[in-house]
Amino acid sequence: MKKQPPTDPKKRKGLIIVNTGEGKGKSTAGFGLALRAAGNKMNVFVMQFMKGDWKSGERKSFEKLAPFIEYEALGDGFTWDTNNPEKDRKTAHKAFAIVKEKLTGGKYQVILLDEINYVLHYGFLPLDEVLKTLRDKPENVHVICTGRNAPDQLIELADLVTEMRCIKHPYKDQNIPAQKGIEF
Repeated sequence: MKKQPPTDPKKRKGLIIVNTGEGKGKSTAGFGLALRAAGNKMNVFVMQFMKGDWKSGERKSFEKLAPFIEYEALGDGFTWDTNNPEKDRKTAHKAFAIVKEKLTGGKYQVILLDEINYVLHYGFLPLDEVLKTLRDKPENVHVICTGRNAPDQLIELADLVTEMRCIKHPYKDQNIPAQKGIEF
């Protein structure tokens, strides 16, 4: 059995958490952490990089959790369906500028970057800039990055990485459409 290093209950560190992989639940896990943090009266900022103006369940829930959770969605939709990659790139840069401001502003203990891994995978944000921002983040702020195809460099930087693996999926395996309360 592997011996665990001793822990210091007084030592606290803002973690970098990555939820990635082909399976479902990456954003949902991030939202769960946001909910847990808000329940502990921590201030949370959520930036959704892809969902835009969707009427999602998480948006409705987060509105009810104010003032502990602030939520913005600036995405232009699914990047793999894009007809205008330059617009998607500009939107991603605008969203990340807001994230950097929130990250360094001193108000938030948790920042959720929902679907940022897709944005990085498609090259809509420079990976080096995102990694530098995460390395330079305030010591006490937790950052959660979700989405498929997390870059290897982000995985290396992270303190916690979870890979979701799809065993069975209702849409892919049974042609069942997205379900309210489950996917949105």
